Amino acid sequence: MTGDLEVASRVQRVGDGLFRASIPDGWQQGRGAFGGLTIATMVRAVEAFAEAPDRTLRSLTVSLPGPALLGEHDIHVENLRVGSGQTTLTARMSQGSEVSGTCVAVLGRARPVNAADFCELERPNLPSWREVPAVPTSGGPVFTQFFEYRLNDFLPFAGGKSARTLGWVRAKECSAAMSGRAYLAALSDTWWPTTFTRATERMSVATVAFTLQIVAPTDPLDFGRPLAFRGHGWVLHEGYCVEQRELWSDDGELLALNQQTFAIIK
Repeated sequence: MTGDLEVASRVQRVGDGLFRASIPDGWQQGRGAFGGLTIATMVRAVEAFAEAPDRTLRSLTVSLPGPALLGEHDIHVENLRVGSGQTTLTARMSQGSEVSGTCVAVLGRARPVNAADFCELERPNLPSWREVPAVPTSGGPVFTQFFEYRLNDFLPFAGGKSARTLGWVRAKECSAAMSGRAYLAALSDTWWPTTFTRATERMSVATVAFTLQIVAPTDPLDFGRPLAFRGHGWVLHEGYCVEQRELWSDDGELLALNQQTFAIIK
C-alpha cells in the first residue's frame, strides 16, 4: 500500500495510445477507488500521450460509469483533433470489459488577447490554514487517510440550512513527478458532497458526472501547501444533486472550478 498520490496515480505506456495503471489498496471509497484517483490517473495518461508541454489542460469532462476496482487497469487514449493551438483528446479506463472512467480533455496554448484577466468570484473568507487544526479522518471513506482536512465550517450530517463546504485540504504525500493539473483533478474530489451538510443522517453517494476547468498556471505547484476548498450545492432533485467546487491557492488565487453531479445511492 502506498500513501503517495503520485505513485497511486502513476501510469505506464505499454503501447500506441495504451497506458496501464494499478489501483492500490487503501484508496477506496466503497468498492472502488475514490473518483479523484481515477480522474487524476486518466489526466496523467492524457498528458503523457499528448507530449505537448506548451499545451496545458484547460478543461476536462468525465463520466464514471462504474467503480475502479483494485488491480491493473488499461487506459486507451486517442486524439479527437489536433489544431494549431488546441488538442482535444479522449481517454477510456477499463478493467477487462468493465469501464470505470471516460473523459474528454482539452489542452491548449496560452492565447494572447486584448483583454485584462479577471476573476469575479470572491476568495473564500478563511483564516490561514496554519491557524486551523487538522481534523481526524477516522470514520470517513478509506481514502481520506491520505489527505489532510482543515475544516472551517459546515459540518456533515448536522442538519444545516445551507448546502456548503469550506476549509483547507492537501495530500499528505505527493511526489514532485505529478503534474499540477492531475493534482487539482484529484483534490477537487476529496471533499464530501455539500448535500451532506443539510442531511441529518449518513447517506451513500456516487459521482456520475464531473467537469473541471483549470483557470490558473499550475506548475510548479507546492503540494505541501493546502488549498482552500469551497463547495456550494445548487439543487437536489429525484436523488441527483449538482454542486460547484472551487480550489484556491493559500495566497488567494483561483486555480480550478469543478462541477459534479452526484447520485444518492441510499
